[in-house]
Amino acid sequence: MQESVKTKRLVVRLATAAVLMFGFGFALVPLYEVFCDITGLNGKNFTQGPAAITAVDRSRTVKVQFVTANPAEMPWEFRPTERTMRVFPGEDKVTAFYAKNPTPEWMVAQAVPSVTPSEAAQYLHKVNCFCFDRQPLDAGADTEMPLVFVVDPELPKHITTITLSYALYDLTDNQKVTQSSHDNDKGRASL
Repeated sequence: MQESVKTKRLVVRLATAAVLMFGFGFALVPLYEVFCDITGLNGKNFTQGPAAITAVDRSRTVKVQFVTANPAEMPWEFRPTERTMRVFPGEDKVTAFYAKNPTPEWMVAQAVPSVTPSEAAQYLHKVNCFCFDRQPLDAGADTEMPLVFVVDPELPKHITTITLSYALYDLTDNQKVTQSSHDNDKGRASL
């Protein structure tokens, strides 16, 4: 009898641990995103600081480089329309990135930004960025995705070049699951 109680306690503890680990796995990504937003780590600083910027610093320019990368499983063409740009700190700048889905299937992608040097991340403000949203593309379709940004005039003087890099990830399967769940919910609601 004593052995049976110990076994049940162990099973309950193991099941609880498994549930907690599963929940932690889901919570880890949003927690990491919040941490990166707050610290600017990995270039993830989406604050819209330009509203507070009142003057353009025309005494210097900063070179902004644009770089793209695709993981091996992402078949899209993805590149900046401009590789480099000289900007005055404080001025709004507009550029775009080209994407093409060469596959015979509809796909959804998400771009993840990174800023180098990491110290510059808190000074590069993305006012409007294609990276804020998922990007669906039909089979064979292409698009130009806009980026509006501003380099904060408070950028330390020793930083003369900033590299803004984007990695493009395939979220098609995730989107299909979300869409399927949404469609099922709508079907249940109409019953």
